[in-house]
Amino acid sequence: MSDRDAELLRALHDEHAEALFAHSLRLVNGDRQRAEDLVQETLLRAWRHPEALDPERGSVRAWLFTTARNLAIDAWRRRTSRIGEVITDELPEPPQSTDEADRAVEAWMVAEALARLSSTHREVLVECFYQGRSVAEAAARLGVPAGTVKSRTHYALRSLRLVLAEMGVTQ
Repeated sequence: MSDRDAELLRALHDEHAEALFAHSLRLVNGDRQRAEDLVQETLLRAWRHPEALDPERGSVRAWLFTTARNLAIDAWRRRTSRIGEVITDELPEPPQSTDEADRAVEAWMVAEALARLSSTHREVLVECFYQGRSVAEAAARLGVPAGTVKSRTHYALRSLRLVLAEMGVTQ
Protein backbone atom coordinates (compact mmCIF):
# COMPACT_ATOMS: atom_id res chain seq x y z
CA MET A 1 0.00 0.00 0.00
CA SER A 2 1.47 3.34 -0.99
CA ASP A 3 1.58 6.36 1.33
CA ARG A 4 -1.06 8.02 -0.85
CA ASP A 5 -3.37 5.00 -0.53
CA ALA A 6 -2.84 4.85 3.22
CA GLU A 7 -3.59 8.56 3.52
CA LEU A 8 -6.77 8.19 1.43
CA LEU A 9 -7.96 5.31 3.59
CA ARG A 10 -7.14 7.20 6.79
CA ALA A 11 -9.03 10.29 5.55
CA LEU A 12 -12.05 8.17 4.56
CA HIS A 13 -12.04 6.51 7.95
CA ASP A 14 -11.66 9.76 9.87
CA GLU A 15 -14.42 11.50 7.93
CA HIS A 16 -16.99 8.73 7.46
CA ALA A 17 -16.33 5.77 9.78
CA GLU A 18 -18.49 6.91 12.68
CA ALA A 19 -21.56 7.58 10.52
CA LEU A 20 -20.89 4.44 8.48
CA PHE A 21 -20.68 2.35 11.65
CA ALA A 22 -24.01 3.76 12.92
CA HIS A 23 -25.60 3.01 9.54
CA SER A 24 -24.10 -0.50 9.49
CA LEU A 25 -25.28 -1.15 13.04
CA ARG A 26 -28.86 -0.48 11.93
CA LEU A 27 -28.41 -2.73 8.89
CA VAL A 28 -27.34 -5.70 11.04
CA ASN A 29 -29.85 -5.21 13.85
CA GLY A 30 -27.34 -4.05 16.43
CA ASP A 31 -24.70 -6.76 15.97
CA ARG A 32 -21.52 -4.76 16.65
CA GLN A 33 -19.13 -7.37 15.26
CA ARG A 34 -21.00 -7.66 11.97
CA ALA A 35 -21.27 -3.86 11.78
CA GLU A 36 -17.50 -3.53 12.25
CA ASP A 37 -16.92 -6.14 9.54
CA LEU A 38 -19.29 -4.25 7.26
CA VAL A 39 -17.43 -0.97 7.79
CA GLN A 40 -14.10 -2.67 7.18
CA GLU A 41 -15.29 -4.32 3.96
CA THR A 42 -16.89 -1.08 2.75
CA LEU A 43 -13.67 0.88 3.29
CA LEU A 44 -11.71 -1.91 1.61
CA ARG A 45 -13.99 -1.65 -1.43
CA ALA A 46 -13.48 2.11 -1.46
CA TRP A 47 -9.71 1.59 -1.42
CA ARG A 48 -9.96 -0.92 -4.27
CA HIS A 49 -12.18 1.39 -6.34
CA PRO A 50 -10.88 4.93 -5.85
CA GLU A 51 -12.62 6.03 -9.05
CA ALA A 52 -15.95 5.66 -7.23
CA LEU A 53 -14.85 8.31 -4.75
CA ASP A 54 -14.57 11.06 -7.36
CA PRO A 55 -16.74 13.95 -6.06
CA GLU A 56 -17.92 14.62 -9.63
CA ARG A 57 -19.62 11.20 -9.61
CA GLY A 58 -21.59 12.02 -6.48
CA SER A 59 -21.35 12.03 -2.73
CA VAL A 60 -18.63 9.82 -1.26
CA ARG A 61 -20.75 9.16 1.83
CA ALA A 62 -23.71 8.08 -0.32
CA TRP A 63 -21.45 5.62 -2.16
CA LEU A 64 -20.13 4.25 1.14
CA PHE A 65 -23.63 3.86 2.61
CA THR A 66 -24.93 2.18 -0.56
CA THR A 67 -21.96 -0.19 -0.64
CA ALA A 68 -22.47 -1.07 3.03
CA ARG A 69 -26.16 -1.72 2.39
CA ASN A 70 -25.37 -3.97 -0.60
CA LEU A 71 -22.80 -5.90 1.42
CA ALA A 72 -25.31 -6.38 4.25
CA ILE A 73 -27.91 -7.66 1.79
CA ASP A 74 -25.39 -10.06 0.22
CA ALA A 75 -24.42 -11.38 3.67
CA TRP A 76 -28.08 -11.84 4.61
CA ARG A 77 -28.73 -13.74 1.36
CA ARG A 78 -25.73 -16.02 2.01
CA ARG A 79 -26.97 -16.80 5.52
CA THR A 80 -30.56 -17.48 4.44
CA SER A 81 -29.44 -19.82 1.66
CA ARG A 82 -27.92 -22.12 4.32
CA ILE A 83 -30.99 -22.49 6.52
CA GLY A 84 -30.78 -26.30 6.53
CA GLU A 85 -27.24 -26.24 7.86
CA VAL A 86 -26.78 -27.88 11.25
CA ILE A 87 -23.85 -26.91 13.43
CA THR A 88 -22.68 -29.39 16.01
CA ASP A 89 -19.49 -30.49 17.71
CA GLU A 90 -20.35 -34.16 17.39
CA LEU A 91 -19.90 -36.32 14.33
CA PRO A 92 -23.21 -37.55 12.89
CA GLU A 93 -22.03 -41.12 13.17
CA PRO A 94 -18.92 -42.70 14.61
CA PRO A 95 -16.18 -43.45 12.09
CA GLN A 96 -15.94 -47.06 11.04
CA SER A 97 -13.04 -48.79 12.65
CA THR A 98 -10.84 -50.33 10.01
CA ASP A 99 -8.88 -53.43 10.73
CA GLU A 100 -5.12 -53.04 10.17
CA ALA A 101 -5.15 -56.09 7.91
CA ASP A 102 -7.88 -54.49 5.77
CA ARG A 103 -5.84 -51.31 5.49
CA ALA A 104 -2.74 -53.25 4.47
CA VAL A 105 -4.65 -55.16 1.78
CA GLU A 106 -6.20 -51.93 0.51
CA ALA A 107 -2.78 -50.23 0.35
CA TRP A 108 -1.35 -53.23 -1.52
CA MET A 109 -4.24 -53.16 -4.02
CA VAL A 110 -3.80 -49.45 -4.70
CA ALA A 111 -0.02 -49.85 -5.07
CA GLU A 112 -0.55 -52.73 -7.49
CA ALA A 113 -3.08 -50.73 -9.50
CA LEU A 114 -0.75 -47.71 -9.63
CA ALA A 115 2.08 -49.94 -10.88
CA ARG A 116 -0.11 -50.98 -13.82
CA LEU A 117 -0.61 -47.37 -14.95
CA SER A 118 1.64 -45.59 -17.43
CA SER A 119 4.50 -43.67 -15.83
CA THR A 120 2.98 -40.29 -16.78
CA HIS A 121 -0.34 -41.21 -15.18
CA ARG A 122 1.33 -42.63 -12.07
CA GLU A 123 3.56 -39.54 -11.68
CA VAL A 124 0.67 -37.09 -11.79
CA LEU A 125 -1.39 -39.09 -9.28
CA VAL A 126 1.53 -39.40 -6.89
CA GLU A 127 2.26 -35.66 -7.10
CA CYS A 128 -1.35 -34.50 -6.70
CA PHE A 129 -2.82 -37.07 -4.33
CA TYR A 130 0.02 -38.64 -2.37
CA GLN A 131 2.33 -35.63 -2.16
CA GLY A 132 -0.62 -33.22 -1.78
CA ARG A 133 0.68 -30.76 -4.36
CA SER A 134 -1.53 -28.29 -6.19
CA VAL A 135 -1.87 -28.43 -9.96
CA ALA A 136 0.63 -25.57 -10.33
CA GLU A 137 3.13 -27.22 -7.99
CA ALA A 138 2.81 -30.59 -9.73
CA ALA A 139 3.23 -28.89 -13.12
CA ALA A 140 6.43 -27.24 -11.96
CA ARG A 141 7.82 -30.50 -10.54
CA LEU A 142 6.91 -32.50 -13.65
CA GLY A 143 7.98 -29.78 -16.08
CA VAL A 144 4.66 -29.65 -17.93
CA PRO A 145 1.90 -27.01 -18.23
CA ALA A 146 -0.86 -26.92 -15.60
CA GLY A 147 -3.46 -27.89 -18.22
CA THR A 148 -1.48 -31.03 -18.96
CA VAL A 149 -1.49 -31.95 -15.27
CA LYS A 150 -5.27 -31.49 -15.18
CA SER A 151 -5.91 -33.65 -18.24
CA ARG A 152 -3.41 -36.31 -17.14
CA THR A 153 -5.08 -36.43 -13.73
CA HIS A 154 -8.47 -36.89 -15.35
CA TYR A 155 -7.29 -39.72 -17.59
CA ALA A 156 -5.13 -41.26 -14.85
CA LEU A 157 -8.13 -41.52 -12.52
CA ARG A 158 -10.18 -43.12 -15.30
CA SER A 159 -7.38 -45.62 -15.94
CA LEU A 160 -6.97 -46.32 -12.23
CA ARG A 161 -10.70 -46.98 -11.92
CA LEU A 162 -10.52 -49.46 -14.83
CA VAL A 163 -7.46 -51.21 -13.40
CA LEU A 164 -9.11 -51.54 -10.00
CA ALA A 165 -12.26 -52.93 -11.64
CA GLU A 166 -10.12 -55.49 -13.50
CA MET A 167 -8.60 -56.46 -10.15
CA GLY A 168 -12.10 -57.03 -8.78
CA VAL A 169 -12.21 -53.98 -6.56
CA THR A 170 -15.68 -52.44 -6.45
CA GLN A 171 -16.70 -49.07 -5.12
